[in-house]
Amino acid sequence: MAKVATKSARVATKTPVGATTKRARSVAETAARKAVIVTALEMSRSGLSPGRSGNVSQRFGDGMLITPSGMAYDTLKPSDIVYVEADGAVAKGARKPSSEWRFHLSAYHARPDGYAIVHTHSLHATVIACTGRPIPAFHYMVAIAGGRDIPCVPYSTFGTEELAAYVADGLTERDACLMANHGQITIASCLTGALELAHEIEVLAEQYAKLLAIMPKPPVLADDEMDDVLRRFKGYGQKAQG
Repeated sequence: MAKVATKSARVATKTPVGATTKRARSVAETAARKAVIVTALEMSRSGLSPGRSGNVSQRFGDGMLITPSGMAYDTLKPSDIVYVEADGAVAKGARKPSSEWRFHLSAYHARPDGYAIVHTHSLHATVIACTGRPIPAFHYMVAIAGGRDIPCVPYSTFGTEELAAYVADGLTERDACLMANHGQITIASCLTGALELAHEIEVLAEQYAKLLAIMPKPPVLADDEMDDVLRRFKGYGQKAQG
């Protein structure tokens, strides 16, 4: 056993540290690419974003991994997911990234704590977004987005730097926002969280849309009540027992 251990030690010594690090990054990147595809497929199949609409990204290294432009999600392979550098650069020969890559990147710059983004054209969130109004505190669960309301950022043509700036502003103090005449976007610490939040926003948007059909000016919760809800949300859920 001693001889085997010594031999293993010699082999390990001969392996360049840089090579080991490179392999580890490659494995991590492949896993991240697969996770982006799984999330995009779930987003589409759940009806959250029809057809090829919407996009998904995950922070990776100094940049991000994002779904490619115009490709059906069920055809995607890990190699189709596009790595976009922090400055927006894409490697030669890579797929063309989603046309919305700019607002994904701007959101990551605005939110260093964010590691995953899901953008959808979900039915009811898009309906409310097309009115140009935010979703106010008609229900306490609006606080799930991190504030007293779910804001709606101004419209600008898709893929533009102007829209990217609006989205970054909308997500600076919220984990979700509506995009006027467009859809919704969420940011979270992981892909699962971003997708779950997108579903939550769609449910709230549907409830609010139906409420507006009953009463054009529904009552909303007071700011101090929403502040209390936000405080309670911070301690919500299960924590490991020490």
